[in-house]
Amino acid sequence: MNKSEYTMRPIACIHTDYREKFGIPRQSGLVPSKATITFYPPCVNADYVRGLEQFSHIWLLWYFSEHAGAPLHATVRPPRLGGNTRVGVFASRSPFRPNPIGLSCVSLLSVEMVPETGPVLTVSGADLLDGTPILDIKPYLPYADCIPDAAGGYAEKQKAHLLDVQIPEECENSFSCDSLATVRELLRQDPRPSYQDDPQRIYGLRFADKNIRFRIENNTVYVLEVIRNDP
Repeated sequence: MNKSEYTMRPIACIHTDYREKFGIPRQSGLVPSKATITFYPPCVNADYVRGLEQFSHIWLLWYFSEHAGAPLHATVRPPRLGGNTRVGVFASRSPFRPNPIGLSCVSLLSVEMVPETGPVLTVSGADLLDGTPILDIKPYLPYADCIPDAAGGYAEKQKAHLLDVQIPEECENSFSCDSLATVRELLRQDPRPSYQDDPQRIYGLRFADKNIRFRIENNTVYVLEVIRNDP
């Protein structure tokens, strides 16, 4: 084997309510939306997940499938830095990487065995596009993976940027209680790039089978309407 090239194949696929890049949480764990993971052969065997139910959280290593083949640059412009400040790609979590591999920590809610499909994992807090290929799964180990006094660099200054959310009752009725809570949290995180600050601009965020149209003014999100997407 050429040591400069390695072949990996997906072991599983994740199913989420995120249908497009815009609006997906910028990090895992920020929004408690549920998702499921189903496996591909040969990992449909129950032995592959034996003992996994003992852990509360897992690491997902996954493939930025929507960015494969994108031009490679040494620096990127993180949206949270206004879209103008450049940092090295290895000092960011940008999807535009030499190897488009993502890493997410999610809560493991359940491990079920389904006769037709094999193991099904239900997780919470995923930041992955629907249909994203999963390359590997590892248990989260609190004694080794948690570093309370770690430095967060430039990202530390941005984590508290949360918005108020105003949703009319007729729009709230478009969602279940769980979905409504997820939508509120998605909007609170401010899905816009930091360089966009036009209070008259109307955005559209696709979530499950809905298109949520909203605008943002004075740190408040105003939901204007919820449109059901065509099947």
